[in-house]
Amino acid sequence: MMGGVAIDGGNSSSDKPRRGRRVRMTGAERRQQLLDIGRALFAEKGFEGTSVEEIAAKAGVSKPVVYEHFGGKEGLYAVVVDREMRQLLDGVTGALTAGHPRELLEQAAFALLDYIESYTDGFRILVRDSPVAQSTGTFASLISDIATQVEDILGLEFKARGFDPKLAPLYAQALVGMVALTGQWWLDVRRPKKAEVAAHLVNLAWHGLDGLESKPQLVGRRKS
Repeated sequence: MMGGVAIDGGNSSSDKPRRGRRVRMTGAERRQQLLDIGRALFAEKGFEGTSVEEIAAKAGVSKPVVYEHFGGKEGLYAVVVDREMRQLLDGVTGALTAGHPRELLEQAAFALLDYIESYTDGFRILVRDSPVAQSTGTFASLISDIATQVEDILGLEFKARGFDPKLAPLYAQALVGMVALTGQWWLDVRRPKKAEVAAHLVNLAWHGLDGLESKPQLVGRRKS
């Protein structure tokens, strides 16, 4: 007691532990959170194996929040796929800087393998068949988009060698498909090392192109 006033230092309101307030996300932050969660789940379980309920639960929100931002699972998936497509295409396009065709092939191979190594979840999503009824988002359309970046380079090389440049798109699809499918295999085994994989891919592609016949002929009995 002091001056008739009881002092209790343990009951001061300023000494009471404050409850941590839940930080409210902005709309942009919530959208990004849902994209990150959806991306991880789609990579792990695929589109069919992932539910809106699971996405909402991991985000700590109700299902209507997911619908509010994306209109449903399909909309969220489409945005995830579009972002991964742009990430990979930008990486391939930005990598093609050298002048020599063989080095360009190396850069393209490295760009895809770099993406697989750094954005594994994204690549797992891209190599699945897209459930969304659209022309983009499938592995085939991804190959086609990357091949478009390569066919101009091949066209110039074909023209310089006296080959028909109109066939460049065919060869571009073949080369990019070879790298992409090898990358899909390497995604799980991760052996040999990335640089060695790139070297072997370019070895096959370059020496195949180096000995290319301008007018190849079939040697078997079937001619059509």
